[in-house]
Amino acid sequence: MHRPIERVIDLLDPGLNQLHDPEVAEARRRVLSGDAAAVRTIDGSFALVAVDGRTVRMARSLDRPMRYFLAKRHEGPALFVADRIDTLQRALEDAGLGGQFHPSYTRMVPAHHIVELALVGCPDPSPTYTRFFAPRQGALRADLDEIGRRYIAALADEMAKWLAAIDRRDRTAPIGVTFSGGIDSGSVFLVTYHTMLRLGMAPARLKAFVLNLGDGPDVDQARAFLSDTGLSIFLEEIAGRTEDVDVEATLRALEDYKSLDVECAAMGLMLCRGIRARYPDWRYLADGDGGDENLKDYPIEDNPELTIRSVVDNVMLYQEGWGVGKIKHSLTYSGGLSRSYVRTYAPASQYGFEGFSPYTRPNVIEIAEGIPFAALTHYDVPALYSLKGEIVRRGVKAVTGIEMPVFPKRRFQHGAVSRDAMRARLGRSERDYRRALERLYG
Repeated sequence: MHRPIERVIDLLDPGLNQLHDPEVAEARRRVLSGDAAAVRTIDGSFALVAVDGRTVRMARSLDRPMRYFLAKRHEGPALFVADRIDTLQRALEDAGLGGQFHPSYTRMVPAHHIVELALVGCPDPSPTYTRFFAPRQGALRADLDEIGRRYIAALADEMAKWLAAIDRRDRTAPIGVTFSGGIDSGSVFLVTYHTMLRLGMAPARLKAFVLNLGDGPDVDQARAFLSDTGLSIFLEEIAGRTEDVDVEATLRALEDYKSLDVECAAMGLMLCRGIRARYPDWRYLADGDGGDENLKDYPIEDNPELTIRSVVDNVMLYQEGWGVGKIKHSLTYSGGLSRSYVRTYAPASQYGFEGFSPYTRPNVIEIAEGIPFAALTHYDVPALYSLKGEIVRRGVKAVTGIEMPVFPKRRFQHGAVSRDAMRARLGRSERDYRRALERLYG
């Protein structure tokens, strides 16, 4: 009997896998095994596809977007895998399968899960999900000094691995941090500086890049932060104009329509474009993405779906959304930072940077999830909001010896430009963004 011929087209760039241990071939073997414990031991940034006959398994780290599209052919099913929707669309068109494409038919691999597909033809079975990262909540004592030390020590460990890997490739490569002087970018900058000194790397290779659009508060905050820490020499301001924000280009890069992510990606594109124009050969950029999610530092009152209890009691709610298998889980877009990390990934990728977000690493998230938030806050919202600054400030002091200034929370896009100017340039509704995005794939 004729058996359908399966085909897997892996369009992911293997050069983007930045693994400390093991090698990529062994990491792919662990994904293929379906063994969650084995996949958890993969250390670094990855998006991997592994095939065994009709069985395909995929897995990714939080910082690597990964999508797939299952197409029908007369010969049998074909699975296309890429980091972007437009890459899938082009590949389908090149294969003569463009008529099957619609952006809503693409699927996003959720971070921290092994996704298994069986290529058995029509009708296609649903994918199965096996979690490979499951941190335990509330495992630490309610000691802010100890929590801060462990949290920032885990951050420093990830930073050391990244910097050492860069030095093995190029001992003169410059290191940039996208910087606002906020808690997340500030701590990443100070830990980067401290770790470079510890590893014997020349600190002259380091810069803190802040976006200056003329009327945003981040520039003054960045100046004050580095002045207070005696490190003003590292600040570099990247100038831009709000009138240069291109909504369509932002949507095309982001491939999503969530308003806050559109705003953030627009600012990220301007910053990356400005750095690239000034430094044609610059490659490495670190950032603080993931820090808000780890310490549950988003305004609960801005989201009618959230309560203090849902935020405190749900594991990795901000990293993964409501989670796989829940009624609100989307196949087209996964939840939380698993979805919205594209706002960081896409601008860096578009301008040829290798980005690094140490707060997204499982070893750092594991410490954050171990914080006994309920015991420390007693489900009090102001207490939750004040917790992040205390933990990070104490941790940075313990690990680096530097007193870190702490400023009130502000989103990246709201610090780069005034809210009025942001509204005037990007003040569309989520529904409008969604319609505009769909038109791009017409």
